[in-house]
Amino acid sequence: MSLATILSRAQNGLAADPVRVEVHLAAGLPGLSIVGLPEAAVRESKDRVRAAIANCGYQFPNRRITCNLAPADLPKDGGRFDLAIALGILAASGQIPLERLENLEILGELSLSGEIMPVQGALSAALKATTSGNRLLIPAGNFAEASLAQSAEILTSHHLGALCAALHEGKLSAQRTSPERPAAGPQPDVAEVRGQAQAKRALEIAAVGGHSLLMMGPPGSGKSMLAQRLPSLLPPMTEEEALEAAAISSIGPGGFDARKWGVRAFRSPHHTASGVALVGGGSSPRPGEITLAHHGILFLDELPEFDRKVLEVLREPLESGSITVSRAARQSDFPVGTRN
Repeated sequence: MSLATILSRAQNGLAADPVRVEVHLAAGLPGLSIVGLPEAAVRESKDRVRAAIANCGYQFPNRRITCNLAPADLPKDGGRFDLAIALGILAASGQIPLERLENLEILGELSLSGEIMPVQGALSAALKATTSGNRLLIPAGNFAEASLAQSAEILTSHHLGALCAALHEGKLSAQRTSPERPAAGPQPDVAEVRGQAQAKRALEIAAVGGHSLLMMGPPGSGKSMLAQRLPSLLPPMTEEEALEAAAISSIGPGGFDARKWGVRAFRSPHHTASGVALVGGGSSPRPGEITLAHHGILFLDELPEFDRKVLEVLREPLESGSITVSRAARQSDFPVGTRN
């Protein structure tokens, strides 16, 4: 068979949109071309995939290879399609059994040695794969994050060679995620603060009513210290809220930390932050500080120092409760934290 189709997912804002990785081998001058609106990191995957296949002891086909990432109007970025492209090439050339990749969505970035590296947005992909009734194959480094999606069937691997061997032997089995949740580490607590009775009372009222809070006082009076402990007064997060916050964190800078499961976010951007840094956006939409504070606290320290235009961008999110970031092909909706 000279044609193979592998399922994968692209990160489009908070959504994990389905993508079909179609690989076709044809006669002609040897080469690999990737189509389907790939960005620079995806176009560079041809070199990573070629080296990874060779270093795992498999043969890179000496034929004209076309890889189509469908749908064509959805921008693709990052190295998340490396593993799917490599498996598609190996399946199309008959080096691995294609039938064992059915109903399997695949994410993973490849190193030149064939090691499968973690990617962003594994939790969003796991939630969508469960809804679609498919299994999900991800790097071993993403399992802790993806396992937060209850009842998801997750397969993991750390190396392309080991994965291909498991496919040949039929020993690739899914692990059903457990309803157990990771325990959160110690967090700052208002009970640690001595004195400041009036300020603590104001924090309690704001937390109970879901109000915004403006604190004024001279430097060193404890405003930042009290703000950092405001999340401890908020009610525990529901399962739905915790999943939403974890999914946002997984595509944010630094990725998701399992030790912060169920912990309300506290974001404190510097006063030199731009409007885009607050609301998010970019050619590949990423959440801003407002969205990263979803179900948590957005603390604007030194509020008068923020640029007026930056503060103006807060008006619409506060009124509507959401942010819509547009780009040429798609729109991405980001939620807004309920407490600011």
